[in-house]
Amino acid sequence: MGALWIAHVTVSDEEAYKKYAVGATEAIAAHGGKFIARGGRFVQLEGKERPRNVVARFPDVDTAEKCYHSDAYQTALSYARGASERELMIVETDE
Repeated sequence: MGALWIAHVTVSDEEAYKKYAVGATEAIAAHGGKFIARGGRFVQLEGKERPRNVVARFPDVDTAEKCYHSDAYQTALSYARGASERELMIVETDE
């Protein structure tokens, strides 16, 4: 079964977050992840609104979680800490 990596983000430091985005993009691609939504138009219907929303598709939950814990992603994530408020989850799909 596939998996979706879903992030909801409010960026407070654009320059630092750009460094995160470069490293995260590389780490996600290295683990077979493909972006299907990245900062596009959205409609908030419930819950806390975050202006940046990102969805990546992975082959499975385990691969997505390995990506998160990888050295490459953790290095990228060090730029996002303090530069953003975010929620991140992995959701298994029926595909």
